[in-house]
Amino acid sequence: MKILSKLLACGMLAATLAAPVQAADVPTVQKGKLTVAFTGDMPGSGWRDGKMIGYDGEIVQMIADKIGMPIAPALMEWSGTIASVQAGRVDVMLGTMGWTEQRTKIMTLSEPIHYFKNGIMQSTKTNWDKLDDLKGKKVGTITGFSFVPELRKIEGLQLSLYDTSDAAVRDLVAGRIDAVIGDPPVVSYAISQNPSWNMHFLAFTDQNKDFPLLTGLGQVVFGLNKDNAKLAAEINTIIKGLWATCKMKEIGARYGMKADVWFKPVGENFRAGKDRAADYKLPGC
Repeated sequence: MKILSKLLACGMLAATLAAPVQAADVPTVQKGKLTVAFTGDMPGSGWRDGKMIGYDGEIVQMIADKIGMPIAPALMEWSGTIASVQAGRVDVMLGTMGWTEQRTKIMTLSEPIHYFKNGIMQSTKTNWDKLDDLKGKKVGTITGFSFVPELRKIEGLQLSLYDTSDAAVRDLVAGRIDAVIGDPPVVSYAISQNPSWNMHFLAFTDQNKDFPLLTGLGQVVFGLNKDNAKLAAEINTIIKGLWATCKMKEIGARYGMKADVWFKPVGENFRAGKDRAADYKLPGC
């Protein structure tokens, strides 16, 4: 009976969290539509046949469906997504964005949709997995990424900034740079789709408190305008429901995200006492 009670309780929780929302009750930039800023970098996000695709994209599409709104897509470079949310031109932005305390000051950040470890995209001829391995190397990353200041602290590292992941990877494949530090899901997916590149991705093995964004456990979130608390609350409720049913893992499997690191928060709970209550627990599956 106790087991049955627990199962029923879990089912009731999932049903409650996934309950449909009335679109008219949720304020948005375009009345009756959810305007979404995204980069188009797969496996994170894309647009096909009138729907969002990709890991982040499927989740935001589910959110829009539950709220009862069609998505108004706003494809843009990464550097414009956060500014668009701040200016109130879009409702929500996505793009495998990692949580940082600095970003909590300018946006409302959602519940995590998955976790990750940063690392190095490089030739299969090398096996770099430490910060020291990057000393004196030519390294590419994306303008606006949270860990750029940490990369600049690495001795002798020659940093090149790009507007898109595609541009950075092209220079790596062409041999103009030695490595790319990008979104782990994006670079891992690109490598899996292009075996002829002879590239691989190795996560950092360092645990360096002076480089928390590069070497710590990251969590991917959506960003929303601080003035739209109601929309943020609805999105967080739906995300919690997806965790409760392990839907996150099912979606991830479609994009090669099968390892536990994507769905188990093993590491410091750095949001507790920051943009969440002191007793906040990270969701997992």
